[in-house]
Amino acid sequence: MGWVTLDERGPGGPDWQHDPWDDPDVTDALIVEPSRRASWYVRWAVYSVFAILTVGVLAAGSLGWWYLNEINPKGDPGIAVNFTVNPGETVDSLSVRLEDDGFISNARVFRWYVERQGGLELTPGYYALRPLDHMGNLMRVLRTPPEQTFTSVTFPEGYTVAKAGDRLAQTVPRLTAADFVNAAQGGRIRSSWLPAGTTNLEGLLFPDTYQVSNGESELQVAQRMVDLMERVGRQESIVEKGYVQGLTAYQVLIIASMVEREAKVDADRPLIARVILNRLAAQRNMLLQIDATLFYGQNPDVPFSVLKTIDSPYNTYLYTGLPPTPIANPGRASIAAVLNPAANPPEGGAECVNVAKVDCAWLYYVIADTDGRHAFAVTLAQHEANVEKARVAGLL
Repeated sequence: MGWVTLDERGPGGPDWQHDPWDDPDVTDALIVEPSRRASWYVRWAVYSVFAILTVGVLAAGSLGWWYLNEINPKGDPGIAVNFTVNPGETVDSLSVRLEDDGFISNARVFRWYVERQGGLELTPGYYALRPLDHMGNLMRVLRTPPEQTFTSVTFPEGYTVAKAGDRLAQTVPRLTAADFVNAAQGGRIRSSWLPAGTTNLEGLLFPDTYQVSNGESELQVAQRMVDLMERVGRQESIVEKGYVQGLTAYQVLIIASMVEREAKVDADRPLIARVILNRLAAQRNMLLQIDATLFYGQNPDVPFSVLKTIDSPYNTYLYTGLPPTPIANPGRASIAAVLNPAANPPEGGAECVNVAKVDCAWLYYVIADTDGRHAFAVTLAQHEANVEKARVAGLL
């Protein structure tokens, strides 16, 4: 075999076979360029994954930071204040009230936190909670026995002081009816609406549902009822509107107590109030003849015909004007009815035919149906016709 020189093997030599990859321009395109493109895709994928991971980490961190701030708000918690857990309370209802009252900033986070801390069994009572405290601290307090337990006591509208005392003693056995009556009539509690020399709080105890704690006395319960009555009276503008009608706040309550005992449906309250006010008008000098007043302080088993003959300042069949005190504790609706009584019949109305304009006023009422609604009249003749209808219907 002969030797082949380098020149003979090199490009252009007799034995040289030209291949495309021997061309530098081609080899750059075939080898170098694909490598760069693949490298760019890899870098792009890596950067994308890194960016996604970074965003995820930042989002998770932000969410976690927000969550921690919700559980443990910045700054010192507020001073401990009383918070009431009501009978039948659930974690859902509790969380909403805690947020509304400013103890926590997010009810949903509180529920989520409670669920992951083993839940929360609620005991009704009074708890001392610090606003915006760590949720763990709030749970710890709510898991301990309350500082004070309480019992819900409902005093219906129209209850007298004596009946309210009985209801209190029945519901909270450690308290007595006698001590409650003494507290409400002994002069230790005052109201700005009581006339001078009067100590009986009849009519001044607002009927409502009260949460009586295990540390409260009969006197404290009565005081709370008086305080609530005064607040409701202020809301209804009892002094200002009473003055327009020539009545003191106490006289408004006397009339409201009669409305409370006489009315069975709300629609009748303003009309009954109007009848009483019309009969009180000086130009008429009429007896009120309110049946409910006859029963006040009397044995309920005494026949009505006998009650009408008993000489008592509460007998509005014998004495004109208002009885000396309210005959019950009226609710808001009856108080509002006295302050906003119904109008008299319109001039030219059916009730006022052949009646002088000055005399066309509601003056009478009688039971009209089994639901307790009343029929109202302007004249005695109209009233007697309504009475006869009631008798025929078996209502009297």
